[in-house]
Amino acid sequence: MGLPEWLAEDEATVHVHRRPARPATTCPLPDWVGPEITDALERLGVQSLWSHQAEAAQLAHEGRHVAVATGTASGKTLAYLLPIAAASICGRVGWAPPPTSGSPLARDRLGLARRHTALYLAPTKALAHDQLRVCESLGLSDFKVSTLDGDSGIEQRRFARDFASYVLSNPDMIHRSVLPNHAKWTRFLGDLRYVVIDEAHRYKGVFGAHLALVLRRLRRICRLYGADPTFIFVSATIASADAVGRSLASVDDVALVDADGSPAAALDFVLRAPSPTLTQDAATLLASLSERGQTLAFTTSRIQAELIALRARDLVADPESVAAYRGGYLAEDRRALEAELQSGRLRGVACTNALELGVDISGMDAVLSVGFPGTVAALWQQVGRAGRTGRDALAVLLAREDPLDAYLVAHPELLVDRPIERTVVFPDNPYVMGPHLAAAAQEHPLTEADAQFFGPGMPALADTLASQGVLRRRPAGWFWPHANRAVDSIDLRSMQGKACDIVEAATGRVIGQVDAAAADRTLHPDAIYVHQGEQWLIQGFDADQRIASAVRSAPDYFTQPQSVGGVRIIGTDRTKGLGLATLSYGTVELSSQVTGYLRRDAKTGDVWDSTPLDLPVRTMVTKATWWTLPDDVLGALDVDPAELPGAVHAAEHTAIGLLPAIVPCDRWDIGGLSTVLHPDTGRLTVFVHDGLPGGAGFAELGYLNADLWWRAVLDRLLSCPCDNGCPACVQSPKCGSGNNPLDKRGASELVRVLSLA
Repeated sequence: MGLPEWLAEDEATVHVHRRPARPATTCPLPDWVGPEITDALERLGVQSLWSHQAEAAQLAHEGRHVAVATGTASGKTLAYLLPIAAASICGRVGWAPPPTSGSPLARDRLGLARRHTALYLAPTKALAHDQLRVCESLGLSDFKVSTLDGDSGIEQRRFARDFASYVLSNPDMIHRSVLPNHAKWTRFLGDLRYVVIDEAHRYKGVFGAHLALVLRRLRRICRLYGADPTFIFVSATIASADAVGRSLASVDDVALVDADGSPAAALDFVLRAPSPTLTQDAATLLASLSERGQTLAFTTSRIQAELIALRARDLVADPESVAAYRGGYLAEDRRALEAELQSGRLRGVACTNALELGVDISGMDAVLSVGFPGTVAALWQQVGRAGRTGRDALAVLLAREDPLDAYLVAHPELLVDRPIERTVVFPDNPYVMGPHLAAAAQEHPLTEADAQFFGPGMPALADTLASQGVLRRRPAGWFWPHANRAVDSIDLRSMQGKACDIVEAATGRVIGQVDAAAADRTLHPDAIYVHQGEQWLIQGFDADQRIASAVRSAPDYFTQPQSVGGVRIIGTDRTKGLGLATLSYGTVELSSQVTGYLRRDAKTGDVWDSTPLDLPVRTMVTKATWWTLPDDVLGALDVDPAELPGAVHAAEHTAIGLLPAIVPCDRWDIGGLSTVLHPDTGRLTVFVHDGLPGGAGFAELGYLNADLWWRAVLDRLLSCPCDNGCPACVQSPKCGSGNNPLDKRGASELVRVLSLA
């Protein structure tokens, strides 16, 4: 779909970037592939490889760990499927397998040839099933492929374990099923030659830390059976994908392949100015563009996806041609929507990133990004859905009234010309590593030698676990002394454990799920929950059972939680000067409490009323960076003392909003607190902290990049054209105190001193 004239000339369109089409760069199939595979590829019309496919396949064939970081729909699958199939069918690998360092298998003692196996890990089941369809299309009878996920029956699991050469799974199954039962998987694990980590850029924050530790446990057990697999990391275009691979798998050398040799259609990338009616604007665009071709509208929240789809249905001739798709839907609902989208029956879909990485949807004519998705890598992953069939592509970023979106729209070069960010992985978080060490000890007793997998801090942490009764220390190492399974206490997707079910009160039918961490904010009494365009009134929530009951409702309002919080400094790791201020980084304890909620008009957003709630105080220990101002500097500022609370609050909001412009995080991954006088510092203090127990690495990167970060904050405060503050500079959509008080001018004066010598 080309750029419509009406869209190009609309006053809300502030920038159009034209990316020309790119021709393909091809290479012949390598000789080591073998005639069976070559014939299969030729039947599919593949007679050559794109250059990045050939380079990555050769490196993997030679036993080199490799990271493939090229654009969406660049054919990365063949880059790893060729060496896997060659090793499995033909027994061909381009390096000598390592000698058995653990207990030799019977096959090795008898001198029999190895049958090489491979493992594919994706963050969703849908991607693994897409991979299965690709493998089946090759028609290779000797290439035994099987999916392994929570839906797999007993016979399918047995086939994967005893016969499959290529198992398609997800980190959760390796964590919960394969590693705890590794003695039953000796055939597969002892011959494991390749491990593919698909969508590697998605593994950040707590999920990334969990995956990194699962991979360390996997490498450890493979070594026990004499295997040392080659890792292949498959990613969208991100910076330092090789470094991300090293962090995820704790391997020393990862080759990088990032020169994309695939053809690309011409792309019109449109930036739209921040709008107070963003949801309605997105619905109008989705309706208009879906009449011209298939269009996806990516949103940053589940509720927004529902509202956009609901409003777009009212604007199209066939309301059934538009739908919402988001996390929290039941599996059968997701599969039905995916099938309708792939068939072309659905013309417009408003979705969260559940679709962004859930299935291989190709042939989209246009993509809308409704709000910046948090990282440039995520943005271009969304954009890559358009033009995948070779037609001209159209992508539109609709900016929110948000400091980050407004800043990026004013600096389009940061989206088009700046190198893509690097994903942050923080596996040393003791709150994450501790439970995984317990799981590893149950799989096979830990020794000090296992520091090669878990890092030099492992023995001390294992001793701490022993002192707490989690492990038992013996001269031979650390052991798991309990009857229950250690892995059952670990949820790879969160730090909060099992998700909460939302059930229809009359029938008990599960209509959706919410992360436990969001329960107080989302499932409080009388909260409005939106699912597939339908509104549900929360009647009650059982925190122990993690079940909320709901009834259908049709109010003209939505609910917004209000909260209060505090920060206590536990320890300071580093300190440095920042202009006339002092910047620190360290460990803090957060306290938060949802104290009530607002009812806001569904159309205007106006506040109707406020209702108090009596919910418990939640605490969390994490990492933070904070800056303080001495009294003499504060006294010299042109800020009235009565304005200081609003000034420091506004500075905190803008800092949180713009940290994602500097480091690869989302504003929902971090939080903050500001005060004119903090009891631990005795000074005016602004905190910005990680949103995960133990930390996630984002606050530390903010500390290390403080100059760039706070210059961006000052630029936004000074360049925003509003008089008294607005959502594009100092107002926050997640403020627990209703964005009150805020003082934009005072914030500018405070932040200015961070750049003064």
